[in-house]
Amino acid sequence: MTSFSSIATRLEEQAIELPSWAFGNSGTRFKVFGTPGTPRTPEEKIADAAQVNKYTALSPTVALHIPWDKVDDYSALRRFAQDHGVDLGTVNSNTFQDDDYKFGSLTHVDPTIRQKAIDHHFECIDVMDQTGSRDLKIWLADGSNYPGQADIRGRQDRLADSLEQIYARLGEEQRMVLEYKFFEPAFYHMDVPDWGTSYAQVSALGERALVCLDTGHHAPGTNIEFIVMQLLRLGKLGSFDFNSRFYADDDLIVGAADPFQLFRILYEVVRGGGYGTDSGVAFMLDQCHNVEDKVPGQLRSVLNVQEMTARALLVDSDALTAAQDAGDVLGANGILMDAFYTDVRADLAAWRESRGLPADPMAAYAASGYQQKIAEERVGGVQAGWGA
Repeated sequence: MTSFSSIATRLEEQAIELPSWAFGNSGTRFKVFGTPGTPRTPEEKIADAAQVNKYTALSPTVALHIPWDKVDDYSALRRFAQDHGVDLGTVNSNTFQDDDYKFGSLTHVDPTIRQKAIDHHFECIDVMDQTGSRDLKIWLADGSNYPGQADIRGRQDRLADSLEQIYARLGEEQRMVLEYKFFEPAFYHMDVPDWGTSYAQVSALGERALVCLDTGHHAPGTNIEFIVMQLLRLGKLGSFDFNSRFYADDDLIVGAADPFQLFRILYEVVRGGGYGTDSGVAFMLDQCHNVEDKVPGQLRSVLNVQEMTARALLVDSDALTAAQDAGDVLGANGILMDAFYTDVRADLAAWRESRGLPADPMAAYAASGYQQKIAEERVGGVQAGWGA
């Protein structure tokens, strides 16, 4: 098996973007729980996200959601982020909360409503121009609940036209990533339900239109690492939204439900050339912290990704290929399992210390007093949350 020392430098290439909305209040379908110290402004969300990077050096950028993170001066917001040691990353659009979008946004049969949705994406691109962001991420709630409710083919045609207009507005260095989700909030059909639909739509646009894979957006039993492999093979994997699920789109801490699945995904990322500063594949979290504190929840998340990345890098690829070519079924499986079962926590702690980081970022954050500080200082105002 590959030694930890031989992969140490590769770990320095890891960057995991944090979602601003993970630091606001979120909940279940039944209740949103408020917590002391929850951010009230985009600036406070960014300040909290910067704490994660401070203790891990794993999360140098923060994704924005428009209009949840709308401000008057995005250049000033970028300077604020940089003053806190991070930068602004992906800009996420939102066409799922206005009443106008009850029956669709980019797929809507009414050209006025569809234009409103397109114009919102133009606004997001304007934000990207001010923040220096590379990626525009689109997730659509568009779909229908009943057979016959909508012309599902016509909606695909309108989606293609809408995306073409948005793509044409992008700058030369900017990209579009189209996310998919197999159900919810629509239950009969979603307009972008799977990687194949996303792939078909972005392939018609150009090389800077790519697929975003959310690990919680698949039917139970889906082989997600196969999708990762295929999109990398086709050159169309643009980004990840990492989270965990037990039943549906649970948005739990990544690696919490099935760490072996996370390992398998990251192995295919490494094997397919999707890891590293030159890969073009963006790692991002998309999670909601319902009962746990937000900053520790994001800390645990990036550390989980780092640990499984280290294990994936430990796979002896030459030995694995030889075993596969020889038809050595159990030998090949054993090589993969040896890497997965390797406990790299002590090695990662020493690796952090060698780079001036705390060996235990969770403990260091808890001892810093930051959580108590924000709880005391952030009194009054309206706490940020889902939809705000």
